[in-house]
Amino acid sequence: MKKLKLKNRWLIAASAVGIHISIGSVYAYSVMTNPVGKILNVDEGTIKWAFKIAILLLGLSAAFMGTWVEKVGPGRSGTVAGIFYGSGILGSGLAVQLGSLPLFLFCYGFIGGIGLGIGYITPVSTLVKWFPDRRGLATGMAIMGFGFAALIFGPFMQILFEGVAKAFYILGTIYLIVILLSSGYIERPPQGYVPEGFSLAESKTVQKDIAYIDAKTALKTKRFYYIWIMMFINITCGIAIIAAASPMTQEKLGYTALQAAGIVGLIGVFNGVGRLLWSSLSDYLGRSNTYILFFALQVPAYYFLPQISIEVAFLIILFMVITIYGGGFSTLPAFLGDLFGTKQLGAIHGLVLTAWALAGVAGPSIYDFVKEQTGSLTTTLQVFSGLFVIAFIVSLFMKRNINALKKELSASDS
Repeated sequence: MKKLKLKNRWLIAASAVGIHISIGSVYAYSVMTNPVGKILNVDEGTIKWAFKIAILLLGLSAAFMGTWVEKVGPGRSGTVAGIFYGSGILGSGLAVQLGSLPLFLFCYGFIGGIGLGIGYITPVSTLVKWFPDRRGLATGMAIMGFGFAALIFGPFMQILFEGVAKAFYILGTIYLIVILLSSGYIERPPQGYVPEGFSLAESKTVQKDIAYIDAKTALKTKRFYYIWIMMFINITCGIAIIAAASPMTQEKLGYTALQAAGIVGLIGVFNGVGRLLWSSLSDYLGRSNTYILFFALQVPAYYFLPQISIEVAFLIILFMVITIYGGGFSTLPAFLGDLFGTKQLGAIHGLVLTAWALAGVAGPSIYDFVKEQTGSLTTTLQVFSGLFVIAFIVSLFMKRNINALKKELSASDS
């Protein structure tokens, strides 16, 4: 019987990047707020609701569709993600052409948001299975694509949005084609696949998974809630610092609004770089140690950042915490694989992403409330520093839990 030829795992990774770069363009949404708002005759705050709904639906659809994604495989789920996201963008163009705000919110927020959630989790468990030797690197590459998408599509959108409805039609078509082509190549590896020359027993950087369980069982473990809390705090605080970046650099460094906008652009770069950097490092540092380091660095960073007036020191610390914000996302899938195995990794990943949906609301809300009550940027960021103290303590509990489980696993194997 003729042996089936294996697909190239690096092309599988490239396909995952194709999906994530397309859906990650949602982070370039600010480029379209003014032109769309003018046509629909609404203010910036109203038009931003489409983005908020999209991010909310990302978290919810990732959570509720995760088990289905695992069941049907990345090819079919990626195709569905492409149809939803592409249709959402194309429908947004129709909404602009008709001058309908409700249709725009529905198409971009609900339809597009469902495509975002399914597309985000589609490649994750597949990549982990193709790269048992470099889980962090593999998932980091894909999720880096999500972080860098705004840099790639932002300038392109700026050019296109001279004709707003037409821009949506062009973008929707591009996303649809890229996601469908990527989904056509991506697939799971054969059962028991290991890369040529790789041996788990001989590997010095890869540890045996603690468990091999489904999403329902994962919800009954302490470690699921530890990682959920850690992600919620990291995302809540990260979103707050991104929101504060422009006014903070103007207030503390005396930057003009234009210079501050340049810093916001660089934040996108470091967000993307951090996704690949930290997830790759986690292959060597260990995932639990990486998260402990995340929080140990961010407690003093958030506390002292608004008090620093030396430009170089301020920017180094700011960009460092932005890399950690991105790194938290990209290291997560590999960490979940370590903790729960790959049986229903996409489903478990989706459940943890509910932390993102809630943090997207909590981060800006906490920031605005504390800033309004105290009038102090220093006090506001110190509140977030306090949240990181909680995350640091939880990460130590996680480490202790993992060590105990490893001892049990070792005892049962001997």
